[in-house]
Amino acid sequence: MSESSMHLLDRAPFGRVIPAMVTPMHGDGSVDFEASAALAKHLVASGADGLLVNGTTGESPVTHMDEKVKLVQVVKAAVDVPVISGAGSNDTAHTVRMVEQTQEAGADAVLVVAPYYSRPSQEGIFQHYQAVNESADKPIIVYDVPGRTGVHLSLETYCRLSGLDHIKAVKDATGDIAGAVRKRMETGLTWYSGDDALFLPFLSIGAVGVISVIAHVASNPLRQLADAFDRGDIREAQRLAVRLAPLVDAVNGTGFQGVLAKAALHERGWLDETKMRLPNVGPGEPEFKRAHQGMVDAGILEA
Repeated sequence: MSESSMHLLDRAPFGRVIPAMVTPMHGDGSVDFEASAALAKHLVASGADGLLVNGTTGESPVTHMDEKVKLVQVVKAAVDVPVISGAGSNDTAHTVRMVEQTQEAGADAVLVVAPYYSRPSQEGIFQHYQAVNESADKPIIVYDVPGRTGVHLSLETYCRLSGLDHIKAVKDATGDIAGAVRKRMETGLTWYSGDDALFLPFLSIGAVGVISVIAHVASNPLRQLADAFDRGDIREAQRLAVRLAPLVDAVNGTGFQGVLAKAALHERGWLDETKMRLPNVGPGEPEFKRAHQGMVDAGILEA
């Protein structure tokens, strides 16, 4: 294989750079579907080649089924890239209903978080996904985020899940790069980084892309990073990762990713209203300043 034709990355079936999209809202807290469509178009125009709606950053715990369904429909109509819908809950029956309704609304895949709070056994986790699998006709992406769910998926559970028909990929927000090597190799599942800060390390162990918060305002440099890695220009990929580090810290460092994502979009000029539903409180002046400075330091905005 010649150097010019070398590719290190596998195909990314749901997109390479996928913003975990915020849910724009009116000042009264109702979902702003018109702004959602406009934002989706901005994100794709700026380099995103897939979108996730109804995820944690999209305030999924406080949006309702009819809103989730309409959001999928509106975003699918607005853009021509894969649209993934979050459809996870700690209630298996409710998860099944969300999967059925969001895929009927047109979602190209569903992101299903490991059941949280109740801390089920590994057998309980497997049966949760098995029930979802039986109701699905679109690909399922497992969302492994123990910092939010309080549960860890074992290697054995991953291997069992990989045998289910519709489970095709993983959004890995464990921070466990060493563990991901074996999980990916032994399951054959498509791997996505669920952590902006670890995008480059995850690419190095076989991930195909990132489901990202900073991609709201940095899809293009994230795509450049992936392209550099793909052609074997590791130094350029490293340079871009370092360049983006201040933005990663600004948006993710406080733990309030949805708040800072809306702040960053506001500072970028792509989101006028930054209202959020309780218990999240929308950004104020400190968050706007933090997001703005992070973008300046990352070369996204001029000082």
